[in-house]
Amino acid sequence: MRAAALYSVAGALLLTTLSAAPAGSTGAAPGTAEQHGTTVAAARAEEAGITFGTCAKEHDLPGKMQCGTVSVPLDYARPEGKQIKLAVSRVRATHKDPHNSKRRVPGQGALVYNPGGPGASGLHFPLIGLLPKWKRLAAAYDLVGYAPRGVSPSAPLSCQDPTQSVKGPVQTPTHPSESYKKERVARAKAYAQGCAQRTGSALQHYNSLNNARDLDVLRAALGEPKLTFMGASYGTYFGAVYATLFPSHVRRMVFDSAVNPDPAQIWYRSNLAQSAAFEERWADFREWVAEHDDVYGLGVTSEEVLRSYEKVRARLAEEPAGGKVGTGQLQEAFLQAGYYDDYWPSRAKALSAYVKGDPKPLVELAAPVTEAAAEDENSSAVYTAVECNDAPWPTDWAVWDRDNTRLARVAPFETWDNAWMNLPCAYWQAPRQEPLDVRTGRGELPPILILAAERDAATPYDGALEMHRRLSGSVLVTERDSGTHGIAYGPNACVNGHVDAYLLEGRLPARRAACEGHPEPKPARPGESKAKKLSRHTAEKPGGRPQQATARLPH
Repeated sequence: MRAAALYSVAGALLLTTLSAAPAGSTGAAPGTAEQHGTTVAAARAEEAGITFGTCAKEHDLPGKMQCGTVSVPLDYARPEGKQIKLAVSRVRATHKDPHNSKRRVPGQGALVYNPGGPGASGLHFPLIGLLPKWKRLAAAYDLVGYAPRGVSPSAPLSCQDPTQSVKGPVQTPTHPSESYKKERVARAKAYAQGCAQRTGSALQHYNSLNNARDLDVLRAALGEPKLTFMGASYGTYFGAVYATLFPSHVRRMVFDSAVNPDPAQIWYRSNLAQSAAFEERWADFREWVAEHDDVYGLGVTSEEVLRSYEKVRARLAEEPAGGKVGTGQLQEAFLQAGYYDDYWPSRAKALSAYVKGDPKPLVELAAPVTEAAAEDENSSAVYTAVECNDAPWPTDWAVWDRDNTRLARVAPFETWDNAWMNLPCAYWQAPRQEPLDVRTGRGELPPILILAAERDAATPYDGALEMHRRLSGSVLVTERDSGTHGIAYGPNACVNGHVDAYLLEGRLPARRAACEGHPEPKPARPGESKAKKLSRHTAEKPGGRPQQATARLPH
């Protein structure tokens, strides 16, 4: 399934409009002090280890899960200074062959996982070993998850009162007026100020370089001489930073949905490229809905489906659904369809029902979830801190306005919402880092497995190609003509086979390999049982948020 090639058009636009490099860096590249500090912290962690025990009740984790903490320096240039504790979770290897109950599987140490974000927690990850596709890995590896620095409960960050993030309904115009832009600029300045006031001078230490250093301390605390790691989305970026800083500490690494590690892309241009890519994926979704017009009745062409969607936006702008769902909530819910095609049926069904006079499915799908307010606010704070700290950003609003106005002409779906999310970085009050030049030479690093879907919008495919070029000896597996974000142990048996072969046996395909795309989802037809729908599609929390255990989070 192919849509109009708006991404390539917008990509060409970016090359012509972004002539000036982002400004505002006052930080320095990593130096010998931080390197020494990491060595000191890792040695200390190796000696102390991690005392695993029963998980705290608030984690709501099953009995087989064990929890502990590892201490890391807030500032690696001062390893004897303030320490923060990272929460760590583990499920021991079962050593049980899922296909042969009489065979004992030898252990291969710990497999550490990061689900991305920035701002996502991996504490629930070890539970994934209960799922059939993961049982072979669960037999051989201790599955280890953790909450990175800043992510609750690991020295959690906060930038505003969490109740502010669930006020609904929210109205977000696709093409904002000048008065609306001024309002969002003011909000971005206030958010950046809130981050600085709530965290103080410690704020600058929440960045990708320190995330990579923390990972090495965690490796040492687990007693692993070399790291086996799987990262998704943003986890691929700081995983690549780790591989550059600590190549001799790497055993095996899987990068699932790779971020473009080119320093020039971190992070301003990366977000513009992402907005451009979402336009194409949004068209993919609309084409699928049009193909199933007999089920949804939203139009027989992509353009007709778009008109149906825009009519819904216009109605929600005037009268929010259930008093809770405005255009902002609508956009958030349908943005998830750009990440995961297994969300397509639920989104199409809710839109169809609303058009036909029933707002209830849309309200259930998109309304703010009060119970998740603190978690969402914390995740947003970490996302903002890491991206703002990692690199220079334009500090002149005119640059943002120019670039996003031009991009929105060809890619209106996500452009401005993405801009508002990142705009606090223009007014950031902490020192900036210079992005590390992620790169390894021949023979410096064991082969790394990179996974990418050709039409992934959150991490556009060009990023995987760049990651592959920069990490010498790496292998790239591409899922053709598919756009799901995060493809390891999903519906594609070919992809899963490559991951199993690599992590369990150390076998890799040729330098580049391809898997045919997985089948498109089937539409949710009227009367289909709830059990059947749950077995077909990924389970969601209320409001369309992916379950933490699925390791699927935006960006």
